[in-house]
Amino acid sequence: MQFKDHLIELFEFNDKTNKKLFNKIAELPDQVECIRFVSHLINCQYKWLVRMVAPENADSLDWWRPLYRADQFDGEWKKSLEPWIEYIEGRSDEDLSAEREFIGYDGGRWAAAPKDVALQLNFHSIHHRAQIQAIIREQGVAPDFVDFIATKARKLN
Repeated sequence: MQFKDHLIELFEFNDKTNKKLFNKIAELPDQVECIRFVSHLINCQYKWLVRMVAPENADSLDWWRPLYRADQFDGEWKKSLEPWIEYIEGRSDEDLSAEREFIGYDGGRWAAAPKDVALQLNFHSIHHRAQIQAIIREQGVAPDFVDFIATKARKLN
């Protein structure tokens, strides 16, 4: 398996599990913090892709804004995810390992490999998904089981 295939697999896992969360968020009496976290994840995917392909335009994008309504999650999530899948599919493992320059949070010049950015996006999604799961539980709604191993393990008997 090429590393790019593994990256796509991680994005697909996050896609399925985040969509489960979107459905749970719709059940919550207080959606404010969940909306903030999901919007942040969507905006991060947009901003990081621009950093990789057109870094001069990345400053116009915010990590936390806009905030999306819960009924916009599916569409915005898809719009932020599909370009990443296409980006990875269109490159070799070597190209995904070659650093790209971008302007960082401090205005300085930084460099990172797209494969590491893709990993960051997926790990970051897991981090915020855990926070959202805690919010769901605190509001008395049973969260879904969203562990990665559930997509890989198989019962033998």
